[in-house]
Amino acid sequence: METLRPLTADPAHSALFFDVDGTLAPIVERAADAHVPKETSLILSRLSRRYALVACISGRAATDVRRLVGVGGIAYAGSHGAELLEPNASAPRIAPDFQEWEPRVKEFVSERDTPELRVLRVRIEDKGPIMTFHWRGAPDEDAARARVEELAAEAEGAGLSIHWGRKVLEIRPPVPIHKGLAVRELMSESTRGALYAGDDMTDLDGFAALTELVEEGRLELAVRVGVLSDEGPREIGEQADIAVEGVEGMQRVLAELDHE
Repeated sequence: METLRPLTADPAHSALFFDVDGTLAPIVERAADAHVPKETSLILSRLSRRYALVACISGRAATDVRRLVGVGGIAYAGSHGAELLEPNASAPRIAPDFQEWEPRVKEFVSERDTPELRVLRVRIEDKGPIMTFHWRGAPDEDAARARVEELAAEAEGAGLSIHWGRKVLEIRPPVPIHKGLAVRELMSESTRGALYAGDDMTDLDGFAALTELVEEGRLELAVRVGVLSDEGPREIGEQADIAVEGVEGMQRVLAELDHE
């Protein structure tokens, strides 16, 4: 892939940012069942020894992302950038204003964890200050989605933030967070080129951050990799410099980055 050549030619001044679910790990019905293939983890470990920075940015909690990826020597940004876990650190740094909202978010969701929701097979995932409703695989996905849409309206009425994903609704603290902020936080002054790979709406903020850093003169080169799927937003493919099909396509990008 010719577009990657400036990065592979100068890894010591290049940063690599990866979304996880849908990019490095296949999307599964239950988030807890997700896994990053062993070969992918091994490649990430090798990349971390050559490139200036390798980081995974996810909506999951940072420690959960590290468990899923299984590589200690890279950086992790969890909760869409509200948590930063440095390489080999024991605990993440969490934005204080984000963490302060955790009890209210959990209370909101707890009050709506009703028998009706369980009959619809809408699952709740606890991601710390972010709580998530999943309906992938529900017997009647349309009915489950309709109920989740009602919950979204209630959350906004309660002063909380929401974010839609692939058969997922996140209830978030009303604090500005997105993956682009994590990219900026992790980027060093000596970085000349950077890559961001992702598959969903939240990853467009990562794409935008690289574009802005080039416009500001902080980066010479930005490569946006869009991982395409039937459920993903069309903007991922439209804004990508490289578009690949699914996790398998992303593995080919990783192999190119690993090629010396």
